[in-house]
Amino acid sequence: MQGLQDAKKELLSKYFYDDIGSQLFEQICLLDEYYPTRTELGIMQEYIPEIVSLLGPGCMLIEYGSGSSTKIRMLLDALHNPAGYVAIDIAKEHLQRSAASLAAAYPGLAVFPVCADYTSDFTLPTSSGPVSKRVAYFPGSTIGNFDREPAIRFLQQIAKTCKGGGLLIGVDLKKDFNILHRAYNDTQGVTARFNLHLLERINQELEADFQLDQFGHYAFYNPGQSRIEMHLVSLKPQVVHIEESEFSFKLGESIWTESSYKYTPAEFAQLAVCAGFAIEHVWTDAQQLFSVQYLKVV
Repeated sequence: MQGLQDAKKELLSKYFYDDIGSQLFEQICLLDEYYPTRTELGIMQEYIPEIVSLLGPGCMLIEYGSGSSTKIRMLLDALHNPAGYVAIDIAKEHLQRSAASLAAAYPGLAVFPVCADYTSDFTLPTSSGPVSKRVAYFPGSTIGNFDREPAIRFLQQIAKTCKGGGLLIGVDLKKDFNILHRAYNDTQGVTARFNLHLLERINQELEADFQLDQFGHYAFYNPGQSRIEMHLVSLKPQVVHIEESEFSFKLGESIWTESSYKYTPAEFAQLAVCAGFAIEHVWTDAQQLFSVQYLKVV
């Protein structure tokens, strides 16, 4: 809870993703306002022959933040003889269900579930068969959750893991801020429930006494930083207890829970080069809302 002691209170977005949080995020992905998921899937469907030709036969796929493992199925259906699939996720129950479902759907595929925080060190399983190369898969707009320097460090970690291989990644693009505002402030309030679930989880796991109805979801686009910021705003002056610690909130004071940076293709290319990658190919939708990119480890 170190982040709540700072002058600018903050909680890391990775803590959204317990079992319930993961399910709420799956609901967000289906919302009309949330364009990234369907746009990325559309790009994948249109360009899947080109994508799999770059990945090549016999590759080991490593998905960071696998969630329900739905997007990976499009790749697995098109790839020639993949060496295996490593699913990395922080939500253990969700991961186990998804891995079991995938193993049943692809009985000839070696599926390796790894429950880990992929921003920390963890051990990758090894395949018993031949592997042509390792290809990391990082779909969605999750790279946008990292500030610039942590993003470079994370990509460097992937480059080290996939030396001689590559990275297939989803990158959200800069666009009309009204589209962004709607995507993170849906009319059904699912994103708000997802955001507030972070406090609910702290209550359950750390004996805290957050009053959920006294915090409000607030998301906006910060044009100077090219990012969506998601906050939980205190609706009154209040004191919250977490285990033996006490945290005071003023009226209107917020907890910063997530950032989501947006890039131009050129800006992301600069980031990738700093991390040891070269951009091999970029695919976008007709409206230039989103991109799928294949990066080669230099």
